[in-house]
Amino acid sequence: MKTRTTKRRVLLLGTIMVALAGFITFAPAFAQPYPSRPIQLVVAYPEGGTGEIVGKPFTEKLSALLNQPVKLEYRSGASGAEGTKFVARAAPDGYTLLLGQTGELVINRYLVRDLGYEPDRDLKPVALVARIPLALVVKADAPFATVEELIKTAKATRKGLSFSSGGPGTTGQFSGELLRMRSFARLNHVPSDGAAAALRAVIDGQADFYFAPLAVVLPELKAGKLKVLAISLPRRSLTLPNVPTMAESGYRGFTLSAWVAVLAPGGTSNEVVDRLNAAINNAVAQPDLREKLVAAGVDVELMSPQQTQEFIRNEAVSYQDVIKDDFCSRFGYGGCAGYVYQ
Repeated sequence: MKTRTTKRRVLLLGTIMVALAGFITFAPAFAQPYPSRPIQLVVAYPEGGTGEIVGKPFTEKLSALLNQPVKLEYRSGASGAEGTKFVARAAPDGYTLLLGQTGELVINRYLVRDLGYEPDRDLKPVALVARIPLALVVKADAPFATVEELIKTAKATRKGLSFSSGGPGTTGQFSGELLRMRSFARLNHVPSDGAAAALRAVIDGQADFYFAPLAVVLPELKAGKLKVLAISLPRRSLTLPNVPTMAESGYRGFTLSAWVAVLAPGGTSNEVVDRLNAAINNAVAQPDLREKLVAAGVDVELMSPQQTQEFIRNEAVSYQDVIKDDFCSRFGYGGCAGYVYQ
């Protein structure tokens, strides 16, 4: 009897030892701290725009803080929808993130019939990285030096004037359309593929003006290829203090701006989001990166994940109000259904 009991105890002990050995073998795989491999940061527009200007110095600093490479990947198409949809459908493990902007996160939800993603449901805000003023730019030798002169020229010309943008549903198109509605001038939209191409369209004379992110404008402005007529901010820009605001130019309440935020797929854990938020805020608070961004015409503002979520929601409400008041009620786009394009 004792022999049988002893054998059973030996077998049970052996089973426990095997189980423990298996647990010890696999435990490190579960205990790996985040991040343990490279992170993919998706920009939903082509190279040369705001995503690259902000993203390149930002990812260099973030990579050092996380001890893992953070690599920019450009996935453009459908005014930011393709890249955003890619991230929304990615595994919620913190290794595929979106460097999102105003167009794909706010404007498109009201102007596109089928985005393929729901911003509030499918994406989880992590942190705000930067806010960028919009500058109304024209070619350096353009015959107008103020917004008033630009509008007078548009009204006096049979075909009017044209404005470029980084694509349908972007801040560039939205701002140009808003100026058209409030000025009642003949202003025609000429979409491009990204901010860099839209700026090139103005420089090459294919479009008369563009509401461009200031960060994209500065290099060409310094090269003498462009001039800025106004800034779309409530106050004058610290970077260009001599340039008037749109309000000072006769368009009160014209205070649209672009911004850049990091978002993760919707199911990402709070632990991963908090880890990323702490690293991102640490990165943009570093004096060297902050100075570099400010010199590029970018305002830096630190936010928690909850503050970032609230910020994006408030932006969505602001744009929704403008779309309903101007796009729908005044010009009846889509029968006030809120769809400019499909």
